[in-house]
Amino acid sequence: MTSMKRKFDPITLEILWKRLVSIVDESDASVIRTAFSSLLRDAHDYTCMFTDSRGQELVQGTLCTPGMAGAMALGMKKLVQSIPKESLKDGDVFIINDPWALAGHLNDVCVFSPIFFKGKVVAFTACIFHHTDIGGRPASDNRDVYAEGLFIPLTKLYDAGKLNPDIVSMIRANVRTPKEFDGDIRSQVAANHVCSQKIIEMMEDEDLDTLDDLADEIIDRTEKSMRAAIQKIPDGVYAHTGIIEGAGNKPDIPIQLTVNVSGSTIHVDFTGSSKQVPWGVNVVYNFTYAYVFMAIKSAFDPGVPINEGACRPITMSAPEGSIVNCTFPAAVAARMVVGHFMTEMVFNALAKAAPDNIIAGSGGTPAQTNIFHGTFANGKAWHTMIIRGGGMGASSRFDGHHCAIFPANGANTPVEILESDTSMMVESRGLVQDSGGPGKQRGGLGRQMIICSPEEGDASPGTISIAVQAGRYIYPPKGMFGGKDASLAKFQKNGENADPSTLTFCDPGDRISFISAGGGGYGDPFERDPKAVERDVRYEYVSIEKARQEYGVAIDPETLTVNLAETRKLREKR
Repeated sequence: MTSMKRKFDPITLEILWKRLVSIVDESDASVIRTAFSSLLRDAHDYTCMFTDSRGQELVQGTLCTPGMAGAMALGMKKLVQSIPKESLKDGDVFIINDPWALAGHLNDVCVFSPIFFKGKVVAFTACIFHHTDIGGRPASDNRDVYAEGLFIPLTKLYDAGKLNPDIVSMIRANVRTPKEFDGDIRSQVAANHVCSQKIIEMMEDEDLDTLDDLADEIIDRTEKSMRAAIQKIPDGVYAHTGIIEGAGNKPDIPIQLTVNVSGSTIHVDFTGSSKQVPWGVNVVYNFTYAYVFMAIKSAFDPGVPINEGACRPITMSAPEGSIVNCTFPAAVAARMVVGHFMTEMVFNALAKAAPDNIIAGSGGTPAQTNIFHGTFANGKAWHTMIIRGGGMGASSRFDGHHCAIFPANGANTPVEILESDTSMMVESRGLVQDSGGPGKQRGGLGRQMIICSPEEGDASPGTISIAVQAGRYIYPPKGMFGGKDASLAKFQKNGENADPSTLTFCDPGDRISFISAGGGGYGDPFERDPKAVERDVRYEYVSIEKARQEYGVAIDPETLTVNLAETRKLREKR
């Protein structure tokens, strides 16, 4: 006899859903309190989530990166279904960083655990942290994954609550800053413990024997909402061919995709895209899907919960061995250099079908990632990583945000944290005037940061190595529907352009400049409200010269107010 599925009235369902979200957010909060690395505490480069007993994603944290979250939704289901349920014990904790199983490169380490209630597995809780160091060589010009660091297959970190010290020793022996790595792993275990305990409390409070009935209700409702949103897009096949610049002197990478909208389903096909390449920008299937899903979800149904149901209407195909579905042992450390563009590529394909739902190109695509390693004067090694945003692309209704890490959804690392964690000094940091693409809606501004290594004193006795994983040095973020392109990114050492594809060494006295690109504009710049241009000039987002040249707006240099009569003549003249 099969038991009847429990039903939930709308009010109870909403209360339970909010409680589930709050549980994951508590798990998130524990990361901020306990993580050792600034990349986690301050830049939020991690994702917490939990699944039902079948591995179907139920809830993810509010603070999450879409690449990790989307990849986890696919990967955790396969991992859970690959482990015999009868082999699991209360207190088991697994660890894995296989790029092809989960989030696409070795730095993303996943720790997950089964949740037991009344003697049976009712759910799984998981978190992925981007660990600053996983050993290996962090530059994007490695030729295979073996050079990129320590590869951890699916392994038990705790067996029935007992730590495996051999695993910990093996990991510590392969990383540059073992104390920080060990602390971050413990933070992951703690985050999962918080999630597990709160779920058990909820099940006791609500007299639930299983989460699966609640999961089915939430997932089914989410799927219906997502399908309803997709049905508003005109049916059709929408194609786009884009070019992603190669790192350093590497060749360009063509991406070809078609978006097939049929009723309540969307299928994205990458046939015709570049084959995988012998350097570290290759992308695994899960990570590509994550940013395809990000584009469709954010454009058409941003308010609906993200879980298994939101994914069901969206399918994807990509040839094995291609840049967007690479095969082992491809180098993947800098997979965001290509993978982050998938959201923009889908936006470009759907631009004509849904112009009000997409944004122009963003300077934070890809996230500007910098990995630093050096020593303090006392000989102690330090290792850190920061992610930097660029200008976000404008939309049909809004200007782009400044310094946004889109679509990766991270945070810019504060100067004070960077200087306290390392021997580097930040000489300056600020917005780049005129870097946002002109448009009826202006693109967001890029940012410049200049760092240096002190020449003397207690801070820095030696050389600092810098690995850059970034882009937009050759092709700027594009404007949309008459909007103009944004500025380019730059990476310079002592005023000269440097190669971002390999390691750069900063000796005492050297100055390194990181400039991120702006965001593309949306719509004809000559249709922008002159008062908005006046405000931009007052805030020093736009220079007086560019206001006149790009927007046809005359600004009085003394009062910084718009001259409406002259502006009218400038715009009529065009």
